[in-house]
Amino acid sequence: MTDVLRYTAFSQDPAGGNPAGVVLDAAGLDDADMLAIAAELGYSESAFLTEPPEGLGGEPGRAFTIRYFSPKAEVPFCGHATVATAVALGERIGPGELVFATRAGTVPVTVAEDGGTLRATLTSVEPHTEDVSPDDLTEALAALDWPEEDLDSAFPPRIAFAGARHLVLAAASRERLADLAYDFDRLAALMRRLDLTTVQLVWRASDTVFHVRDPFPVGGVVEDPATGAAAAAFGAYLRELALVPEESVLTLHQGDDLGRPGVLTVTLRTGDPRVHVGGAGTRIPA
Repeated sequence: MTDVLRYTAFSQDPAGGNPAGVVLDAAGLDDADMLAIAAELGYSESAFLTEPPEGLGGEPGRAFTIRYFSPKAEVPFCGHATVATAVALGERIGPGELVFATRAGTVPVTVAEDGGTLRATLTSVEPHTEDVSPDDLTEALAALDWPEEDLDSAFPPRIAFAGARHLVLAAASRERLADLAYDFDRLAALMRRLDLTTVQLVWRASDTVFHVRDPFPVGGVVEDPATGAAAAAFGAYLRELALVPEESVLTLHQGDDLGRPGVLTVTLRTGDPRVHVGGAGTRIPA
């Protein structure tokens, strides 16, 4: 029988953050099994660990292959399930360095204890951004039912990647961000065509603090409560467009509008093209 753990990421409260299924030994599972487990759990993603590929590196017993499944399909990378899995491993093998082989590339993770709470910080694959066409932007706004004048002109729409692709759209007000009622099928169709994992909707509260929301219809989920992969992509977006200093520590609040508040820390370092995303995690009682 497969041991399926339940952890939340980006919160110390089991009722906050983003829950993920975690299977620490998926060696006996095939793709259909993993998809079935993810669908039964109903979380936005679940993570499955197997032996690492040859040459991955890392300390013995602290390197793994990790795969991620939403209730509908496999995804190349998932930040919150990575954090959840790292916290689960930290409880069993102790804090320290981990290395995960993902479909998107190699992702190192540091697990540290802070006042009795385990925190995990992942390092993304090398990110990039690209333009979104006017027609695709028009379709995205139509699916969201967002008038173009409700966008913040200081934050140009872009597709950002740091392991998975996300369309970044900035709201001009907190009220606009809070009012999310979109056309599920229409947005999903656009996202499949553009190979998007989520749409990263953001509002800037201050120079280093943002509120974010992530519709995730392609995963069969209306909204993801806390999205590490999108946070990494958003950090890359901010740096590439010089919207924050090259050396920055950013705080992203997500899940407040769902009643599952979470906090994601995004760190940008001079001379390092990658993005570092961290947060707390905890087990969800059975």
